[in-house]
Amino acid sequence: MKHILVIEDQQDLRENIAEILELSGFEVSTAEHGKAGVERAREVHPDLILCDIMMPVLDGYGVLHVLTRDPETARIPFIFLTAKTERESLRKGMAMGADDYLTKPFEDTELLEAIEARIKRVGQLVEADGDSLDGFLSSDGHAALEELRASCRTRKVMKKEALYHAGEDAHFLYYLKSGRIKRYRGDAFGKELVTSVVEPGEFFGHLEILSDCPHPDSAGAMEDSEIELIPAAAFSDLVRSNREVAVHFIKWLSSRVSENEERLLKLAYQPVRERTADVLLSLFDKAEEQDGLPTIQVTRDDLASLVGTATESLIRVLSGFKQEDLIATRGRSIQLLDQRGLRSQILG
Repeated sequence: MKHILVIEDQQDLRENIAEILELSGFEVSTAEHGKAGVERAREVHPDLILCDIMMPVLDGYGVLHVLTRDPETARIPFIFLTAKTERESLRKGMAMGADDYLTKPFEDTELLEAIEARIKRVGQLVEADGDSLDGFLSSDGHAALEELRASCRTRKVMKKEALYHAGEDAHFLYYLKSGRIKRYRGDAFGKELVTSVVEPGEFFGHLEILSDCPHPDSAGAMEDSEIELIPAAAFSDLVRSNREVAVHFIKWLSSRVSENEERLLKLAYQPVRERTADVLLSLFDKAEEQDGLPTIQVTRDDLASLVGTATESLIRVLSGFKQEDLIATRGRSIQLLDQRGLRSQILG
């Protein structure tokens, strides 16, 4: 039985939606405002969330923002409930990653069809490659990207080897098959700021191709990596000829812009301890397990660059986390011992 979470501040509407869903065979949880909705989502991990936009305490945008930044709730399908007067502002929600919206008042059949469509779509994505961008495409879009990748060559990049440098022309779209790549910028004194970390199953370099500009940052291997090189011209042709591929790359780029803006705000206002916990959790999210625990391999210099602090400051924070039994360290290895405790460093 699929579980639906309804976050709506109007009691009559909330209870009406819950009744319709229960009669249709769904398990239902409800919340009267955004903050309660976030707490409930983390508690029950629903299969889909219906959420009003305008609510007290925390609005729908805030709910979506918080849940998509939490690895445990980021993949839950999200449908906005909106009044007609709010439809223009829906662009913001869709850019943030919402899957669909319903305009109030809506018919029972509209509600059920929207829910069933999103749940069915999630099932298709799970069968496909859910962690990579092409996993978000239909079979046609997926096939188009697979055909493009099949004709490309593969390059192995050794740990600490540069892939390209800032200012160079963008000749390829890159697809990371294995390993980990950091994208970074340097200042006149040789200090690096890591702008992003690319994980296996991710594309990178598409922004430069789509905007027809040189690489704004450099890229290098954090560990031995294998990368597919897709010629820029071939990718540009695919984007022009396949609307679905173009839309999904643009949507994915929009989400990355939002993430970068959030990261800049954190660098400006968030304490080093909170930033360190945030970065560690994002790395642990895709980490492999060793001895039953999520484990990452990263140098302290690279981690400090990701956090945006001096290496010495990072080491002090890691020592504190280790003393509190939140993590364990051995050389470059960092293991997650207490996810809830580490997450509380951010919320606190």
